[in-house]
Amino acid sequence: MSNRTVPAPTLPWNGDLQHEAVDLLRSGGKIVVSPTKVGYIIVTTDAEGLRRKFEVKNRPLRKPGVVLCGSLDQLVTLAQTTDEILDFYRAHWRQDVLLGCILPWTPHGRAHIPPGAADYVMDERATSCFVVRFGIPGERIARALWDADHTLLFASSANPSGQHFQWRCRALGRGSLAHVARLSLQGNRGRVDGIGDRIASGADLVIEADDYVRSLQPDTGNRYEQGVMVSFVDDDGELVPEQHGRRGIHPAPALIRGGLSQDRIVAALAARFPTWDYRHGQYY
Repeated sequence: MSNRTVPAPTLPWNGDLQHEAVDLLRSGGKIVVSPTKVGYIIVTTDAEGLRRKFEVKNRPLRKPGVVLCGSLDQLVTLAQTTDEILDFYRAHWRQDVLLGCILPWTPHGRAHIPPGAADYVMDERATSCFVVRFGIPGERIARALWDADHTLLFASSANPSGQHFQWRCRALGRGSLAHVARLSLQGNRGRVDGIGDRIASGADLVIEADDYVRSLQPDTGNRYEQGVMVSFVDDDGELVPEQHGRRGIHPAPALIRGGLSQDRIVAALAARFPTWDYRHGQYY
C-alpha cells in the first residue's frame, strides 16, 4: 500500500478522456478513483494494482473485481457468449444501460489477463463479471487502454469497507452503532468526499465528477449505489443453454444483484428469456 498519508491528487473530470489516468494506469501497479453512473470506483490494470485495490478497501479476496469493457468488440473477445446473451448486451448498449453479466472467459480472453491477476478477478468457477455502459469517464479510459495494446481495466466500488465502519463503531461507542450501520449502506453516495480517507490516501489519482454522477441520478435520497448483475452460468461456471423461445429451460439466467435500471433490465430479460430467476443478493 502507498505510504501516502494525505489525499491523492484530485483532478476534475475534463469531460473527455482523462489522459493523466491512462498514463498512470499504463505505468503499472497504480490505482485510480473514477466516476461512474452509480458513484465512484477504483480502477487498475494489473496484479499489483489489484492487490493495492483490495488492501485500501480491506476487501476479501473472495469478492473479485469486475472487468470493464469499453466496447462490444472487447466483450466478445474476452467473454464466452451465445447469440441470446450477445443480443441482450447489444440491447443495453444501444440504450446506454449499465449492465454486468457473469460469464466464462474465452481462451483468447484469458491470454490478456496480466500475470498474477486471475485470482483477483475470477471466482472459484473461473468466471468474471463483464460490465458495459458504466459511464463516460471510465468507458473512455477502458476503450483507450484496450485499443492501444489490449490492456484490461478492472474495478470495484470505491466504498469505505465494512471493516472501516466496524472501527468507527468501536471509536464512537455502542450508542452510535445504528448511525454507523446506516452510513455503511450508503456507499460513497456519488460524492468524491464519500470514498473515505483510506481510499483517498491510498489511490494514485482521483477523478472528481460529482456533477456528472448527480446528472444521472439527481434524486440523491433514492439513488442506486450499484449496477445490476445477471448470471449466465450454472454452478460449474458453464454457460446456461439457449432457450430459443422454449419454456422451462434450466439452468436459466438469473438476476443476482439489483441496482440502477433494474426495471429496464428485468423487462429485457422477460422479453428474451421465457425462463429466468430473480436472486438478488446471490452475487458471490
